[in-house]
Amino acid sequence: MLKQEPSDILIPADFKQEFRVTLQLWFEENKRTLPWRDISDPYRIWISEIILQQTRVAQGFDYYLRFIGRFPDILSLADADEEEVLKYWQGLGYYSRARNLHQAALSIKSQFDGKFPESYKDVLSLKGVGEYTAAAICSFAYNEPYAVVDGNVYRFLSRLLGIDEPIDSTSGKKSFSFLAQQLLDKESPGLHNQAMMEMGAIQCVPLSPSCTSCPFANRCFAFFNACVDQLPVKLHKTKTRARYFSYFFLSKGDSLYIQKRIGNDVWKNLYELPLVETDTPVDEAFLSDSEPVIKWLEGRQLPTPAYQIKHVLSHQVIHASFYELEISEGVLVEGAREIRKVELESYPVSRLIHLFLEHCHPELLEVF
Repeated sequence: MLKQEPSDILIPADFKQEFRVTLQLWFEENKRTLPWRDISDPYRIWISEIILQQTRVAQGFDYYLRFIGRFPDILSLADADEEEVLKYWQGLGYYSRARNLHQAALSIKSQFDGKFPESYKDVLSLKGVGEYTAAAICSFAYNEPYAVVDGNVYRFLSRLLGIDEPIDSTSGKKSFSFLAQQLLDKESPGLHNQAMMEMGAIQCVPLSPSCTSCPFANRCFAFFNACVDQLPVKLHKTKTRARYFSYFFLSKGDSLYIQKRIGNDVWKNLYELPLVETDTPVDEAFLSDSEPVIKWLEGRQLPTPAYQIKHVLSHQVIHASFYELEISEGVLVEGAREIRKVELESYPVSRLIHLFLEHCHPELLEVF
């Protein structure tokens, strides 16, 4: 690997020029046709970048079209209710992205007269927008010379230049940004940035990259030194914690109960079924004697779960069990609201709740 500090590397001018030409020729021949590509509308570019932050293109494609169809501009997004925005985001995960989009749209309406900001500093000030997203928006929409550095760019540059500095360290992030900015084609920054991201997305992929067909194979440190699978380097491993959720589908004729998640936790402001959470796995005897389950049972035995699933998120694993109970008029479900079952479709819910409904109550998802 490189012995020199990446932040000290000055890339020769001839290499930079050859790199830019090769990259852009490859991009023109291999780029995917995407609805947010070859446009200069900063609003639509912003929406696409936020969707793609934690979402694969294949999954985000339809969500983007659906979201833009309902919220075609800043004002339509700002004037919408947050619950509706979350509903249109349902299934994408990382729901703070949708909440931040809505808050940012409100800020644009109030602070920028409803017009998307044009300076890098102002774009960066929007809630949920970091340096990468601001660089992408400003280069794609305004042709401003800001290099994007995302996971795809980290991977491509670390392999090409043989950099083993951890990409999740402060110094590593600074170093890769420095290198990316040096390589940036300042005459066509938008085109260059898209090509860099596409290279990492479809050519220099995490596993089994197409090295032999890569236009940079004759210049790639990792390819020549057989260390492609060792780069990029990460310093920290993601820590996960286990959580145990017991959900209750409480029916009362044509009605059921749902509650809104509040507080700074996963799925904030989404709706779910009444829940009993525990730190460790519990058996049905323990659950039957706990509050408020003992009230919902009304002297009956707790049935076996209608559905069980291990739901994996980025930093936690949720072990969920779903129980179905019919309750009487006199039973109170504190903290929950009673709705007609056919109304459930209008409430934003997590993917976990949606999976349960798909498995046990598909009739409630007819218009999803």
